[in-house]
Amino acid sequence: MSEVKTEPIITFDNVSKTYILYKNDQERFKALFFKPKNPKTNKALNGVTLNIYPGESVGIVGDNGAGKSTLLKMITGVTFPDEGSVTVKGKVAALLELTAGFSNEMTGRENIYLKGYILGLEDSYIKEIEERIIDFAQLGDYIDQPVRTYSSGMKMRLGFAINVNIEPQILVVDEALAVGDASFKKKCKAKINDIIKSGTTVLFVSHSADSVKEICKRAVYLKKGQVVFDGSTEETLKVYKEAKAAEAEKKKKK
Repeated sequence: MSEVKTEPIITFDNVSKTYILYKNDQERFKALFFKPKNPKTNKALNGVTLNIYPGESVGIVGDNGAGKSTLLKMITGVTFPDEGSVTVKGKVAALLELTAGFSNEMTGRENIYLKGYILGLEDSYIKEIEERIIDFAQLGDYIDQPVRTYSSGMKMRLGFAINVNIEPQILVVDEALAVGDASFKKKCKAKINDIIKSGTTVLFVSHSADSVKEICKRAVYLKKGQVVFDGSTEETLKVYKEAKAAEAEKKKKK
């Protein structure tokens, strides 16, 4: 009897994405009406092919501009490829821009429902997890105050609390552990570890090698929009560290 293979929960098939670089907002606005001539471009992703399987925790490492954020934004449906295809199966929660989608005039409680609707959740389900979110966010009476009265840290706490309590099948994390004071950060980290243990697929971007080691068993090294290495976290971080050392040595010789 042949072995049954698990289907990937996320698939990148030869994915490329190019951004046009504008000098200023005026140029960006003009481009809505007129196609720019010989624009400067940045190829954020270049022929990326990748499979992520259910229950995996995968770290994405690389320098700034390597394409890490673009990769995550495609999984969350914020941006789309110019070439190739991205397939995502399951409910996605993203710890990227934690305060995106909030209405400043609505209360924290009302924003829980607003974010829930944006994520495609049923009214009855949001009601079921509402108190869990409120307890986690630790905002006290502010939960019934307009979000415009919140500090940026309070908004982030509410955003984090919503995303980690919707029981996602896929959790996307981009350096979002720096939320609130030390005890709240510890609570956030513990929650992410619980989510991983529950079998949720996790994609984690961080500049901290220790955090990637702690959370992920597999890691992918991106450089200039391409996959350089994909393997165990230990192996990937070793390849990344060696590449960084070689680059530093090259700069010294110049």
